Amino acid sequence: MFNRFRVSFEKGEVIFCEYEPGDTFYLIQKGRVQIIKIMGEIEKTVAILQPGEIFGEMAILEEAPRSATAIAMDPVSGLAFNRENFEILMQGNPQIALKLLKLFANRVYDQKRKFLILTLNDVEAKIADVFLMLAENEPVNMAEVDTMEFKTTVDDVAHWAGISPAKCSEVINHFVSQRRIELFPDRIIVKNINDFARFVSTRRRNQEQRE
Repeated sequence: MFNRFRVSFEKGEVIFCEYEPGDTFYLIQKGRVQIIKIMGEIEKTVAILQPGEIFGEMAILEEAPRSATAIAMDPVSGLAFNRENFEILMQGNPQIALKLLKLFANRVYDQKRKFLILTLNDVEAKIADVFLMLAENEPVNMAEVDTMEFKTTVDDVAHWAGISPAKCSEVINHFVSQRRIELFPDRIIVKNINDFARFVSTRRRNQEQRE
Protein backbone atom coordinates (compact mmCIF):
# COMPACT_ATOMS: atom_id res chain seq x y z
CA MET A 1 0.00 0.00 0.00
CA PHE A 2 3.00 2.32 0.42
CA ASN A 3 4.01 2.22 -3.25
CA ARG A 4 1.88 5.27 -3.99
CA PHE A 5 3.84 7.26 -1.38
CA ARG A 6 7.39 6.27 -2.43
CA VAL A 7 9.88 8.92 -3.60
CA SER A 8 13.62 8.97 -4.28
CA PHE A 9 16.28 11.66 -4.68
CA GLU A 10 19.82 11.61 -6.06
CA LYS A 11 22.82 12.65 -3.95
CA GLY A 12 23.03 16.46 -3.93
CA GLU A 13 19.47 16.93 -5.17
CA VAL A 14 17.51 19.78 -3.59
CA ILE A 15 14.28 18.33 -2.20
CA PHE A 16 12.81 21.75 -1.43
CA CYS A 17 14.06 25.30 -0.85
CA GLU A 18 13.59 27.73 1.99
CA TYR A 19 10.69 30.17 1.48
CA GLU A 20 9.02 28.19 -1.31
CA PRO A 21 5.42 26.97 -0.82
CA GLY A 22 5.13 23.45 0.57
CA ASP A 23 2.35 20.91 1.03
CA THR A 24 4.33 17.69 1.53
CA PHE A 25 6.34 16.10 4.32
CA TYR A 26 8.72 13.17 4.04
CA LEU A 27 9.71 10.05 6.01
CA ILE A 28 13.29 8.94 5.29
CA GLN A 29 13.75 5.20 4.71
CA LYS A 30 17.29 5.24 3.31
CA GLY A 31 20.03 7.89 3.14
CA ARG A 32 20.61 11.19 4.90
CA VAL A 33 19.06 14.62 4.40
CA GLN A 34 20.78 17.91 5.24
CA ILE A 35 18.57 20.74 6.49
CA ILE A 36 19.99 24.22 5.81
CA LYS A 37 18.67 27.59 6.94
CA ILE A 38 19.73 31.14 6.06
CA MET A 39 20.38 33.09 9.27
CA GLY A 40 21.27 36.70 8.56
CA GLU A 41 23.61 36.36 5.61
CA ILE A 42 25.04 33.01 6.69
CA GLU A 43 23.91 29.58 5.51
CA LYS A 44 23.86 27.18 8.48
CA THR A 45 23.24 23.45 8.74
CA VAL A 46 20.37 23.04 11.20
CA ALA A 47 20.21 19.23 11.14
CA ILE A 48 21.38 16.09 9.38
CA LEU A 49 18.49 13.64 9.37
CA GLN A 50 18.79 9.86 9.35
CA PRO A 51 16.47 7.02 8.25
CA GLY A 52 13.32 6.94 10.37
CA GLU A 53 13.13 10.72 10.74
CA ILE A 54 10.64 13.05 9.08
CA PHE A 55 11.05 16.55 7.67
CA GLY A 56 9.00 19.23 5.94
CA GLU A 57 6.18 18.94 8.44
CA MET A 58 6.04 22.63 9.39
CA ALA A 59 4.65 23.60 5.97
CA ILE A 60 1.77 21.20 6.60
CA LEU A 61 1.10 22.29 10.18
CA GLU A 62 1.36 26.02 9.66
CA GLU A 63 0.39 26.31 5.97
CA ALA A 64 3.46 28.51 5.63
CA PRO A 65 6.42 28.63 3.21
CA ARG A 66 9.30 26.25 3.82
CA SER A 67 11.35 27.36 6.81
CA ALA A 68 14.57 25.70 5.54
CA THR A 69 16.17 23.97 2.55
CA ALA A 70 16.44 20.17 2.36
CA ILE A 71 19.21 18.49 0.34
CA ALA A 72 19.88 14.77 -0.19
CA MET A 73 23.33 13.96 1.22
CA ASP A 74 23.18 10.42 -0.20
CA PRO A 75 20.82 8.67 -2.59
CA VAL A 76 17.63 9.03 -0.54
CA SER A 77 14.46 6.96 -0.63
CA GLY A 78 11.40 7.49 1.48
CA LEU A 79 7.71 8.22 1.67
CA ALA A 80 6.02 11.52 0.79
CA PHE A 81 2.74 12.57 2.37
CA ASN A 82 0.40 15.51 1.84
CA ARG A 83 -2.94 16.19 3.46
CA GLU A 84 -4.90 14.18 0.93
CA ASN A 85 -2.90 10.96 0.91
CA PHE A 86 -2.27 11.14 4.66
CA GLU A 87 -6.02 10.99 5.17
CA ILE A 88 -6.09 7.89 2.93
CA LEU A 89 -3.34 6.33 5.07
CA MET A 90 -5.22 7.09 8.30
CA GLN A 91 -8.32 5.35 6.97
CA GLY A 92 -6.44 2.35 5.56
CA ASN A 93 -3.84 1.84 8.28
CA PRO A 94 -4.49 3.92 11.42
CA GLN A 95 -1.68 2.23 13.41
CA ILE A 96 0.96 3.38 10.92
CA ALA A 97 -0.67 6.82 10.79
CA LEU A 98 -0.52 7.07 14.59
CA LYS A 99 3.21 6.24 14.59
CA LEU A 100 3.79 8.93 12.00
CA LEU A 101 1.85 11.45 14.08
CA LYS A 102 4.05 10.66 17.09
CA LEU A 103 7.15 11.18 14.93
CA PHE A 104 5.53 14.40 13.77
CA ALA A 105 5.16 15.70 17.32
CA ASN A 106 8.72 14.75 18.28
CA ARG A 107 10.19 16.36 15.17
CA VAL A 108 8.30 19.61 15.75
CA TYR A 109 9.68 19.78 19.30
CA ASP A 110 13.23 18.86 18.19
CA GLN A 111 13.24 21.44 15.43
CA LYS A 112 12.09 24.25 17.68
CA ARG A 113 14.51 23.21 20.43
CA LYS A 114 17.50 23.18 18.06
CA PHE A 115 16.45 26.54 16.64
CA LEU A 116 16.55 28.00 20.18
CA ILE A 117 20.24 27.07 20.36
CA LEU A 118 20.98 28.80 17.06
CA THR A 119 19.28 32.03 18.19
CA LEU A 120 21.88 32.52 20.93
CA ASN A 121 24.66 34.94 19.98
CA ASP A 122 27.10 33.85 22.69
CA VAL A 123 29.16 30.81 21.60
CA GLU A 124 29.67 29.51 25.13
CA ALA A 125 25.92 29.71 25.74
CA LYS A 126 25.24 27.84 22.48
CA ILE A 127 27.43 24.95 23.56
CA ALA A 128 26.04 24.88 27.09
CA ASP A 129 22.52 24.85 25.63
CA VAL A 130 23.41 21.84 23.47
CA PHE A 131 24.14 19.91 26.66
CA LEU A 132 20.85 21.10 28.14
CA MET A 133 19.04 19.83 25.04
CA LEU A 134 20.77 16.45 25.37
CA ALA A 135 19.92 16.35 29.09
CA GLU A 136 16.24 16.96 28.33
CA ASN A 137 16.22 13.71 26.34
CA GLU A 138 17.58 11.70 29.27
CA PRO A 139 15.20 9.85 31.64
CA VAL A 140 16.30 11.88 34.66
CA ASN A 141 15.07 14.91 36.55
CA MET A 142 17.74 17.58 36.05
CA ALA A 143 16.71 19.22 39.32
CA GLU A 144 17.80 16.07 41.15
CA VAL A 145 21.22 15.53 39.51
CA ASP A 146 24.36 17.54 38.93
CA THR A 147 26.79 15.40 36.93
CA MET A 148 25.59 14.01 33.58
CA GLU A 149 27.43 11.90 31.00
CA PHE A 150 26.66 12.20 27.29
CA LYS A 151 27.70 9.72 24.60
CA THR A 152 28.63 12.43 22.14
CA THR A 153 31.67 14.06 20.56
CA VAL A 154 32.98 17.58 20.02
CA ASP A 155 32.02 17.35 16.34
CA ASP A 156 28.44 16.44 17.28
CA VAL A 157 28.21 19.39 19.67
CA ALA A 158 29.63 21.71 17.00
CA HIS A 159 26.99 20.52 14.54
CA TRP A 160 24.09 21.16 16.94
CA ALA A 161 25.52 24.55 17.95
CA GLY A 162 25.99 25.61 14.32
CA ILE A 163 29.69 26.44 14.74
CA SER A 164 32.98 25.01 13.45
CA PRO A 165 34.52 21.98 15.22
CA ALA A 166 37.66 24.05 15.87
CA LYS A 167 35.73 26.79 17.65
CA CYS A 168 33.67 24.23 19.56
CA SER A 169 36.85 22.45 20.69
CA GLU A 170 38.27 25.76 21.88
CA VAL A 171 35.21 26.53 24.00
CA ILE A 172 34.93 23.02 25.40
CA ASN A 173 38.60 23.06 26.39
CA HIS A 174 37.89 26.35 28.16
CA PHE A 175 35.08 24.62 30.06
CA VAL A 176 37.51 21.79 30.86
CA SER A 177 40.00 24.29 32.29
CA GLN A 178 37.18 25.65 34.48
CA ARG A 179 36.45 22.07 35.63
CA ARG A 180 32.90 22.34 34.30
CA ILE A 181 33.43 19.53 31.77
CA GLU A 182 35.46 16.32 31.49
CA LEU A 183 36.31 15.39 27.90
CA PHE A 184 36.86 11.84 26.60
CA PRO A 185 37.12 10.51 23.02
CA ASP A 186 33.67 8.90 23.10
CA ARG A 187 31.82 10.88 25.78
CA ILE A 188 31.59 14.22 27.54
CA ILE A 189 30.78 14.64 31.23
CA VAL A 190 29.14 17.85 32.42
CA LYS A 191 30.00 18.32 36.09
CA ASN A 192 27.02 20.53 36.96
CA ILE A 193 24.19 20.58 34.44
CA ASN A 194 22.15 22.99 36.58
CA ASP A 195 25.03 25.47 36.48
CA PHE A 196 24.79 25.33 32.68
CA ALA A 197 21.03 25.90 32.91
CA ARG A 198 21.54 29.06 34.97
CA PHE A 199 24.35 30.19 32.66
CA VAL A 200 22.26 29.83 29.49
CA SER A 201 19.22 31.46 31.09
CA THR A 202 21.29 34.49 32.11
CA ARG A 203 22.92 34.86 28.67
CA ARG A 204 19.58 34.51 26.87
CA ARG A 205 17.93 37.07 29.17
CA ASN A 206 20.80 39.55 28.68
CA GLN A 207 20.60 39.08 24.90
CA GLU A 208 16.85 39.73 24.89
CA GLN A 209 17.32 42.91 26.93
CA ARG A 210 19.93 44.21 24.45
CA GLU A 211 17.69 43.45 21.50
